[in-house]
Formats: sequence, structure tokens, C-alpha cells
Amino acid sequence: MKPTFLFAAVMTLSSPSIAHNLPEPPDVEKRPHVVTAPHGAERQDEYYWLRDDSRKNPEMLAYLDAENAYVDTVMAPLKPLEDKLFDEIVGRIKQDDSSVPYRERGWWYYSRFETGQDYPIYARRQGDMEAPEQVLLDVNQMAEGRDYFNVGDWEVSQDNTLLAWAEDDIGRRQYVIRVKNLETGEIHPDEIRGAAANIVWADDNRTIFYVENDPDTLLTVRVRKHVLGTPASEDELVYEEHDDSFYMGVGRTRDDAYICIGVESTVSSETRCAPASDPREFAVLAPRQRDVEYSADHHGGRWVILTNDGAPNFKLMTAPSDSTSRAQWQEWIGHSDEVFIDSFELFDGFTAIGERSGGLERIRLVRQALESPHMDVRGVAQDAQSEYVQADEPAYSMGLSVNSEPDTDWLRYSYTSMTTPATTFEVNVRTGERRQLKQQPVIGYDPAQYVTERLWASARDGTRIPVSLVYRKGFQKDGSAALLQYAYGSYGNSIDPSFNLPAVSLLDRGVVYAIAHIRGGQEMGRKWYDDGKLFSKKNTFTDFIDVTDFLVAEGYAAKDRTAAYGGSAGGLLMGAIANMSPDTYRVILSQVPFVDVVTTMLDPSIPLTTNEYDEWGNPEQKAYYDYMLSYSPYDNLEAQAYPATFVGTGLWDSQVQYFEPAKYVARLRDLNTGDAPVLFRTNMDAGHGGKSGRFRRYRELAEMYAFALDQLGANAGEPEER
Repeated sequence: MKPTFLFAAVMTLSSPSIAHNLPEPPDVEKRPHVVTAPHGAERQDEYYWLRDDSRKNPEMLAYLDAENAYVDTVMAPLKPLEDKLFDEIVGRIKQDDSSVPYRERGWWYYSRFETGQDYPIYARRQGDMEAPEQVLLDVNQMAEGRDYFNVGDWEVSQDNTLLAWAEDDIGRRQYVIRVKNLETGEIHPDEIRGAAANIVWADDNRTIFYVENDPDTLLTVRVRKHVLGTPASEDELVYEEHDDSFYMGVGRTRDDAYICIGVESTVSSETRCAPASDPREFAVLAPRQRDVEYSADHHGGRWVILTNDGAPNFKLMTAPSDSTSRAQWQEWIGHSDEVFIDSFELFDGFTAIGERSGGLERIRLVRQALESPHMDVRGVAQDAQSEYVQADEPAYSMGLSVNSEPDTDWLRYSYTSMTTPATTFEVNVRTGERRQLKQQPVIGYDPAQYVTERLWASARDGTRIPVSLVYRKGFQKDGSAALLQYAYGSYGNSIDPSFNLPAVSLLDRGVVYAIAHIRGGQEMGRKWYDDGKLFSKKNTFTDFIDVTDFLVAEGYAAKDRTAAYGGSAGGLLMGAIANMSPDTYRVILSQVPFVDVVTTMLDPSIPLTTNEYDEWGNPEQKAYYDYMLSYSPYDNLEAQAYPATFVGTGLWDSQVQYFEPAKYVARLRDLNTGDAPVLFRTNMDAGHGGKSGRFRRYRELAEMYAFALDQLGANAGEPEER
């Protein structure tokens, strides 16, 4: 009988392997440089010279190489632990795995992995899953010999004979679009460069609509159409966005009747559509208006629109097919102060609505024709039938899955929790029958050995912050455990309590893993987001600290055994809490961190800057400049003892440029009065998402976990067999 892993009665805490007598870290040269704002404010940035947009400066590259060599040296004693963690994580992955097939236009589409392979194979079968397999793309072959490779999007033509895909072999998210004949296997000579990963076929099966990036800022600026067999240099301009605070995308409606171009900023949006059968003239569904967002889909001869117009938590409207203004919209499902409407999917006989209530996701099923009378958020229209898909745990994540065809009574949805691996269900909206289609296989994992909880922490201003956590069964809430706390807290992105396969290695070593659902996300509705951006941004940071203090006070962790983890805008969070409350944390883990807020937001040539003035503020205005300067991690480093810190980045990152964390680490080392290690790892062959491939990316994570476990004194706290 296979032994069950249980905690020993007493966990033996280890002393850090990398604590004292560290080798001297790299010392990079300071060069005076003044950053001046339009209103005259000046700041000294002695490491500004580390920025090189070409990524070719030999002095800069030598510094990054020196930092990588330093990490190798310092982490050498922990290499066995890193290898063990990597083997554990990868060992839980079923190598010959496949996705749940979905049907579209008579074909069943799916992806699968083969044993030992890093990349997926995209394939399909005609009619049913017993038919012969046709491989669309074998990404393993495509990625051979490359350090990085990613297929960002792929689309099959309406007649099922042609495949267009977008590939990136650097990690900078500048894609090349190519086309393959699925009947002959021939790769067309057509090649579209400098594109976003966003492709749509027109009904003629010869025309591709795509989004062109600005070569410098990487902003999505133009929609063009390419006709197969013609030079990409002659591609016709369909639409150009002149406001650089907007992102852009192109897609098809649910009923395939329209091709739509959507543009959106942080606070407004606009959609223009053309018939997919003759996409020459794109008409605006409703003109953009500041502080009004909307997204639309078409089915059953009408538009359905999700909007916040007079409805902070959003509402659903309907409109006729020829609608060109908001005056033609009619309310269908009204606004609620308690329920945030996040998404919807249209079917022939019902509508599925993704909602948030009480900080958790839910799916609401509405069996009601779109022409029916107004229905408020409780679903009480006279002829309406409304119900919710049920959840089985106190903290979970639930969302709409791939529902490729509307003519069905079956809704597919995803479900997961911090103890339940990702699961795909389908439910019959008429009979209530539920079927499990797939659960993510996790080798050697027993969910019965783990416990998840949902807690509420009080922030310093009295706001209640939801917290989701998980630990191994046998955990004692006696204030002795190690804690890893994660959060993001920006852009309205909600971090839901889902299964984290790598984190099992932490749980098995006695670490409590917690997600702080702090302001800046949208877990508690739109106000939760509004209270964590612009002049309220500091709520994000203080919420995180207050959650940590709460968990320590409640006995979930020891005060001197807490670690914090965040990436990108969550890396900004890490830098801010390290400055504001360094004594609260033993370890800070920061990936691709946005830490030089003011300098970056003053430079419109940097990707993402102009799109995000409504998220962070525009520092060209003095009030925003002063507020951002008061929390920007790079600008607020000071002479104090900082926690042990591990910072990671990618040389080709297009979202948070490598030079932000490089400058941050250099200045942190100058000012740090403590002796805890500060490590800086640059992936020289990747961008914002790190290494490509399903296994290689876990090597970076295993190194970071090894660092954290060592500093938390948990590197010897492995479970015993009994």
C-alpha cells in the first residue's frame, strides 16, 4: 500500500544556507542623469544608463551577466533543493495529457502534449473523436532550436481549409502571422510581421483581419486586412486609432454575422462592426464616451451589450442589429450594488452570465428570450427563469469555459479551488444534469490532505479584505508556521482562489499559502477597483500589509516567517511594501516588477505608458506626479534593513522593461543596511512571461521557491512517511 505523507509531530526548522558571509555582489557604475518632468520637477537617476532599447549595450549586458553569475554562486548550496522542487513540480504533471475537445463547424478541436515534450500539438478530428487526427500545428517542431517560442493565436477559415497563426520567437509579443493549407499541408508564402496575436478570417476564406503594432511602443494602432497571395506591404488599412490611451482588438460575433473592431482604454470603449460576408464598411455601435465602457455580442437578430453606463457594477442591454447609438439600447438585466456582472455567453435558449458576489465568482443561467420584459438583477421578470451553478467549497473559482456553438442545452464551465485541480464540467440547463468532462491530473496529489479557508481581514480604514488560504492537513494554528502571501491588486484583475500545482511543494513543507484579495482588483465589484487606483493606489499596499498582520495575529504564521510574492504590477506591490513595512516580511519575491513608476509613466515611448494614465495617473500633471512619487518603489528606497529579496526579469520584456528591476536592485544594494541577500536573475532569452514551454518555466520558479524556503527556515521541513 502506498504510504500516506503526514507531518511529523514537530517540524525541524533549518537555518538559512545563504545568510552570512555572502560574496560581494556586482557593483555597477553610477552615472549622473536628471529626469525632468514637464512641470519642472527634477529627480536624479544614477542608473538610468542601464536602459538600452536595442538590448546590445555591452556594459549593460555584462552587468546582467554578472548578476546572473552572482545568483549562481549564492544559490549553489541550494541547488539540490532547487532540483528537488523542480522534480516534484514536474513530477505532478501528466506528460501525455490533452484538453477537452470542443466542436466547431463539424470538427472537434483539442490540444495535446506528448511525454517529454515542452509544447502542445494542436489537432482536430472531423465528425467525432474516433475519426483520424489531423495535426494543425506541432509547436515542438516549430520551436526546435529556439530558446523561446510561442503561438499566440490561431484561427481556421470558415470553410475549414486554411489555418492562420501568430508566432513569437523572442518574447516581445511582436508576432509574425503565417498561413497553412490544411488540405495539402502547404505553408503559404504570406508573412505578416509586427502584428498582435489576434486574427480573424472573413467569410470569403481569403481575407485576414489583423491588428498591427507600433514598432516602438508596441501599441495596437491599426487594423489591416490581408488578402492571401498579395504582399503584406500592400495590406489595406481598415481602421487606425489615434488616441494612444486605447488598446485594440478584432473578433467575430457569437452568430458569426459580424466582424468587430473593439477599442478600449481604462475608462471607455467603442465597437465598430461590419458584416462578415462583406466587411467593407465598419459602423460604430455607439460612439465612445469618457467613463462609459461597453462590450457587445450579436445573436438571435439582436445586440446584447454589457455596460457600466449609469451602472458601476455593469448591466446588460439589448439593441437592434442596426443600432448606432446608446439611445437605441434597452435595459435587459439591471444594475445591482451587490452583484458585479463580469461576462456573458449567448445561446439559442438561454444566456449564461458570469457574476461576482461577496468576493466570489458565480454563473447565473437565464432561460429567457431577449425580447422578454426588463428583468432586474434578481431575475424576477414574470416569464424569466434564473438559477445559479452550484459550488461545493467556501473558496473557489468558477467561470465560463469554451462554448463554441450556441445551439445546445449544455453549458461548459470551469471550476477550481485551492485544493481542487482545474475541472471542466458541463451542465444541462433544462434537466440540471451535470457531467465532469475533465479534471487536471495531478500525479501523487490527494486533495483530502489539504484544507482551504476563506477569511476576512480588517484593513486599517475598517474595510474587510477577503483572504483565501490553503495548508496541509495537520497544520496547527499556533503562530509557528511559515507563510507565503500572494496578491496582484491592479487593473481590476481579480485573483481568484484556484489550484496552484507548484505550491503543493510549499504546503508539504509546512508553508501556509494565502491570496490577499486586495483593493485594485475587482473581486468585490467595481468600487473595489476604483478604491485601489489613481489617488487611492496606496490602499493596495496597506491592504496587503494588513492582511499579513491579520494572519500572524490569528496564528496562521510566525511573525518572522512571512514571505510576500507578486509579479508585474504585483511587483510594484512588492517594492512598495518592502519600503513601507520591511520588518513585516522575511522574504520578498518579485517577478518582472514595475518599480520605477514615475520615470516610466513620464515616457510615452515605453510600451503601455499612454494606455495607463487612467490607472496610475499622468505624472505630467503635478498632483499625479507627487502622489506617484510618494509610493514609487525605486524613488522611495532608503537607508534601512530590507528583507531577503529575489527579483526576476526578462531581457526582452515588453511590458515591464528589464531596466526597471535592474536599476531597482542596484539602488537597493546601495541603501540596504541589512545583511539579507538580494538576488537579481535575468532571463536573457525571454520576455514578460518568462521561459516558454510547460516544463522550463518551472525551473525559474523552483529557484525562487528554494530561496524562499531557505530564508523561511523550511528547507528541511519536508513531510515524513508513515
